[in-house]
Amino acid sequence: MGDAGVSDELFVVTVTYSPGPHLDRFLASLAHATDRPVTVIMADNGSTDGAPEEALERFPNVKLLRTGANLGYGSAVNRAVTEYGLTSGTDFFIVANPDVQWGPRSIDLLLEAADRWPRAGALGPLIQDPDGSVYPSARHLPSIIRGGMHAVVGPVWPSNPWTAVYRQERTDPSERTVGWLSGSCLLMRAEAFSAVTGFDERYFMYMEDVDLGDRLGRAGWRNVYVPSAEVLHAKGHSTGRDPARNLAAHHVSTYTFLADRHPKWWQAPLRWTFRGALGARSTLVVRSSLKSRRGSRKSRRAQAKGRR
Repeated sequence: MGDAGVSDELFVVTVTYSPGPHLDRFLASLAHATDRPVTVIMADNGSTDGAPEEALERFPNVKLLRTGANLGYGSAVNRAVTEYGLTSGTDFFIVANPDVQWGPRSIDLLLEAADRWPRAGALGPLIQDPDGSVYPSARHLPSIIRGGMHAVVGPVWPSNPWTAVYRQERTDPSERTVGWLSGSCLLMRAEAFSAVTGFDERYFMYMEDVDLGDRLGRAGWRNVYVPSAEVLHAKGHSTGRDPARNLAAHHVSTYTFLADRHPKWWQAPLRWTFRGALGARSTLVVRSSLKSRRGSRKSRRAQAKGRR
C-alpha cells in the first residue's frame, strides 16, 4: 500500500441486533475483501438470536462488545470506536452493516482510493441490491426543496424529479466526491471521524450517515464514492421488521437534520411546514401499513380455515 498510513491490522465495526445468517456471510466474505489481518468488533445492541455468540466461537478474529441496550446505529459505532481507541490507534477503520457481503478486494480498493484522495474523510463502495441493481449510495446533500420533496412525495411518486436528482440515479458510476455516502459500508479516516466527533447520537435510526457526510464536508474533508469496490447489501434485516415504526423514525430524523440546518428564528415557519408535512405523511402511511397487515392476517386465517 502507498502512503495512506494504513497499519497492518484493520478494524471493522459492525452493529448487530439479531442479525441472523447475514452475520456469518458478512464474516466469511471478509477473506475476499482484503489481504490485511482484520479484527471485527461487533457492537451488539441486544441480539436475542445467538448469532453474535456463534460468530465469536467460529471466527477467531471477532470481538463482541455488548452495548447494554439498543443504542441505535451511530451511538453503537461511537461506543466501539471509543472502547477500542480506533481514532488514536489506527489510521483507517471500516463501519459496515452485518448484512453486507464483501466483493473481491473491495476493502483493498477502498484503501487504494484513500491514497489518491488524502482529504477523503469517508470512502464508500458501489452497493448492489440482492436483485443485482445498483443502490444509489452516493448522493447530494438534501436541500430544502430536493431533500424535503424526496422525503415527502418520494414513496408515493417514486419517479419524481426531486428524488432522481437527490439520489443521483441517472449519474454513471465514477470515482468522485459526493455530499454523503451510505452508512451501510464506509471506510473511515480515523482523523476525520475524530475531528467531527463521530456520529451524532441524536439520530437513533436513519439520516446519521447524511449528517456525518455533511459535517465532514463542513470540516474540510471529502466523501468519496469508489465504484470499483463492490459489496452486496441485503438491506433491512432489522429495520424491515416494523415498517410503520421505522417510517416514523425516518421522519423524525429527517426533521432533525433539516431543522438543524435552518435554526434561525425567521426560519421557524419553514420548520413548522416540514414538521407538519412529514407528520401528516407519516400518519397516512402508518395507517395504510397497519391496515395492510391486518388484511394479510385475515387472509391467512381464511386460508387456514379453508384447508381444514
